[in-house]
Amino acid sequence: MRIRAVGYDLDGQAGVDVAAVRPATADLKLVKTRDLASQLSNTEWLQSFPGTEQEKASIRACTHCHTLERITRSNYDVEKLTSVIERMSTYPQLSFPFMIQKLVAARIGGGEEPLERRVEGWRRQATYLSTLNLSKGPHWNYSFKTLPRPKGRATHVMYTEYDLPQRTRQPHDVIVGSDGMAWYASFGEQILGKLDPRTGKISEYKIPVLKPNMPTGILPLRFDADENLWMGVQFQGGVAKLDRRTEKFQTWSLPPELNGDHVQINQVSADHYKVDGKVWLQDAGTYTVLRLDTNSGKFELFEPFKIPRPNIYDVISDAQNNAYFTVFGREQIGKIDAKTGKISIYPTPSKGSAPRRGMIDAMGRLWFGENRADRIGMFDPKTEQFQEWLSPTKEQWPYDATADKNGEAWSGGEFSDRIQRLNPKTGEITEYLLPRFTNVRRVFVQNATNPVTFWVGNNHGASIVKLEPLD
Repeated sequence: MRIRAVGYDLDGQAGVDVAAVRPATADLKLVKTRDLASQLSNTEWLQSFPGTEQEKASIRACTHCHTLERITRSNYDVEKLTSVIERMSTYPQLSFPFMIQKLVAARIGGGEEPLERRVEGWRRQATYLSTLNLSKGPHWNYSFKTLPRPKGRATHVMYTEYDLPQRTRQPHDVIVGSDGMAWYASFGEQILGKLDPRTGKISEYKIPVLKPNMPTGILPLRFDADENLWMGVQFQGGVAKLDRRTEKFQTWSLPPELNGDHVQINQVSADHYKVDGKVWLQDAGTYTVLRLDTNSGKFELFEPFKIPRPNIYDVISDAQNNAYFTVFGREQIGKIDAKTGKISIYPTPSKGSAPRRGMIDAMGRLWFGENRADRIGMFDPKTEQFQEWLSPTKEQWPYDATADKNGEAWSGGEFSDRIQRLNPKTGEITEYLLPRFTNVRRVFVQNATNPVTFWVGNNHGASIVKLEPLD
């Protein structure tokens, strides 16, 4: 057995035998921890760090690949840290300590960044990080701030965690079909997996490689109307579909003129492609939106902004197969009219909010995580109005948001290991603390159960987490 109660450890070894259909109990004794640093989430590290908002903003992206604890326990000085940061700048975002890959070409959507400016940025980061780690002595020169432990409704929950076959699996997106099967795609590998929650059995499928010399891995995973699986294959430069009935893959590669080494197809939305036979996707290499005609195999290119562009992150289709996109590099939601191609841009109320990922509910409203504003956002296309709900936890960094059948919204803190459950009518947010460190990305709600069931991948922990609220 293990616990998660910040500031405390189990007193000795604890275990219990759980037999089928028979309850079991265990009395646990806790003692004050001797290593509080090992228990801190990334949110708690950020809240503990001294420094300006600008300094903290410069290092938040480090957590995409590893924890902040990894940095703070190092004893590297400015020179060594600068060298490490420069080396890591050559890794794509899908790399992590258990599986390193190398970039072949940099993104071009944001425009060219001179080497001198990049070196200045690396050194600024290194200078700040050297004030946070153990380079100047055996102890940290700042006190640790911890978040309150869960209480009340936040403890009325049951977690089940399913380990995946290999430590290199990064289940960035986890989605559940009407048959109860949970599907996941590995962020750094050409692997699609299926989990049977009843038995724990896992089946894995090898996704075709389209560009052998490029990094591998899958970011988005979405169903179409028939619950076939659609994936954006990132640096492989295309999209893939698994027919669940035949268990056969079909792939589409971008044409050569659109398929440079910088291309990174990070998002795909085939939810409503039966409307017109077209699938929306996004290229993180150029910060553009594309549309695939599945019948002809041809791609259309949409450029909402001119270079240097802000980062366009997610693309989500509505019932008419119009496309909504999130402008992570700014504070905007965009829409592309499927029939006319007209592009409309809507700014969120919060400046610099960085909308990340989201979904459209049964009422046609777009829900999304406002990554840098610590908010859950909702855009109603009928009124063209936004609503925002502030996280009770600072440095939460909601990555994604989804609405359930009861009208509640769910989100996950990329840094905090906490899942947020929002009642939009009252504004009340319940935060469920996950059992261990969880690099939260895509969030999914299974509406077939009562109460609903929440699913998320532990992106750096090679597991899938099922959260069952008891009320």
